[in-house]
Amino acid sequence: MQTTFGTGQAAKENTDLAFTDALTGLGNHRRFFDKVDRLISDRSEDPAPFTVGILDLDGFKPINDLFGHKAGDDILIQVAMRLRASMDCYSTVCRIGADEFAYLYPMVFSEEAAAEKSRMLIEILSAPYDVGERTARLSASVGCSLFYSGDETTEILVNKAETALYHAKRSGRGRVVVYTREMEEAAKRVTRIEQALRRAVSAGEVEPHFQPIVDLTTRRTIGFETLARWTDRDLGMVPPSVFIPIAEERGIIGPLSQLVLRKATEAARSWPSDLFLSFNLSPSQLVDQNTGLHILAILDRTGFDPRRLEIEITETGLMNDPASAEKIVEDLRRVGIRVSLDDFGTGQSSLGRLREFHFDKLKIDRAFVSSILDDRPSEHIIRAILAMCEGLGMDVVAEGIEEEAQADRLVQFGCAGGQGYLFGRPVDADATLGYLRDSYRGALRAKAI
Repeated sequence: MQTTFGTGQAAKENTDLAFTDALTGLGNHRRFFDKVDRLISDRSEDPAPFTVGILDLDGFKPINDLFGHKAGDDILIQVAMRLRASMDCYSTVCRIGADEFAYLYPMVFSEEAAAEKSRMLIEILSAPYDVGERTARLSASVGCSLFYSGDETTEILVNKAETALYHAKRSGRGRVVVYTREMEEAAKRVTRIEQALRRAVSAGEVEPHFQPIVDLTTRRTIGFETLARWTDRDLGMVPPSVFIPIAEERGIIGPLSQLVLRKATEAARSWPSDLFLSFNLSPSQLVDQNTGLHILAILDRTGFDPRRLEIEITETGLMNDPASAEKIVEDLRRVGIRVSLDDFGTGQSSLGRLREFHFDKLKIDRAFVSSILDDRPSEHIIRAILAMCEGLGMDVVAEGIEEEAQADRLVQFGCAGGQGYLFGRPVDADATLGYLRDSYRGALRAKAI
C-alpha cells in the first residue's frame, strides 16, 4: 500500500521535472515565470525594484552547425554551469529557449547595477568552451527590465526585457540594453507599422520601383533592380529601411516579396526583351524551401522569362543556413535564373562563399564605390575584386555611383556594370516605361547623327 508520504514525494518529483530543463538542469520557462510571479506577489504592498534579464547567445547556430548538435549541447551545459556559478544566493537563472537564458536579480535595484551585472555575465561567457579536442568562443547579448510598479506582471517584465534584447542584438554582439520608456514607444510604433504593413500586403498596396543598371562604357541600360516602396494612408511614406526589417522579423517578408515580384514581372513583360530584372531575396527566404516554388509559380503566372530574372542574395542570408540556401540557388539556376551576390565586401568569409557557391554576378558594395576617389584602400579592394571576378568568370556591377568621376574611375579599372543615382533613381512602373522610351529615342537620334 502506497503511503501518503510516498504519494507526496512522487508529486514533488513530477513537479520538479515539469519545472526543470532536461539538458542543463536549470529551471525552465515555467520555473522562471513562477519565481517572478512569487516575487511580485511578495512585493505587492511595497514594490521595491528588482531586475529581470534575458540573455541570448550570439552566433550559437553557426557553431552548432560547425561542430554538431552534441557539441552544441555540451556548450549549452557549460554556459548553464557558468551562469549558475555566477548567481548569488538570492538570484535565479533558467533556460527558457534553445540558446536563451533568463535571470532574476531580486536585489538589483537600479538600471546601472543591472547593466553592470549583465556585462559581468557576458564577460564570464566569453571565455573559450571545450568542444572535444578543440575550443569555441561565444558572445552574448542581454536585455533587462526593472520592476517598479505593482501593476506590472511577469509577462510585461519579460516582454520589456525581450524588447531590450532586440535592441541589444541590433546594435551589435556582446551588448547590454536596459529597457526604457523610449523603447516602449518605439515598440508601439513597430507594432503599428507591422499591422499597417500586413493590411497593405493583403490589399496589394506595396509597389515595385525600378532603378536602372547600365553598361558603364556605353551607358546603355541593361537591366533594372526592383525595390519595394510603400506609402500608407495613415503613416505616409514608410522607408524600406524601416518596413523591410519589420517584415523580416515579423514573418511578413514572404507574402511581401511575392507581391512585389508579381507586380515587377508584370511590368517588365513590356520592356525590351534584352533587359533583365533584378530582385532581392531576404535571409529568411533562403531558409524556406518553398521559396523557389513561389518564384517559379509567379513567373509562370505572369509569363516572364526566367532567363531575364536575376536573384540577388546577401552573404548574411547565406550564413543562416548554407545548405538550404545552396539548394534554393541551384533550383533557381536550373531554370535559367541568374544569381548575384549583393553587397560584396561587407560580410564575413566572402572569399569562402565564392568558393562554395556558384554566382553569376557580384555587386560591389556602395561603401567602396563612394570612397574610390579619395581612399587608396577602397581603390585597391575594387581592383582586387575585379581581377578576382575576371578569373572566376563572373559579371560585376558597382553600386552607389553618384559622380561622373566615380564612373570614369570604375571604367578605367575595367568594371563593366554600374548602378546609382548618376544613372537614375528608383521610379515606379509608369515612369520606368517613360525612361525606356526616352532612352530609345536618344539611341535613335545618336544613330541618325
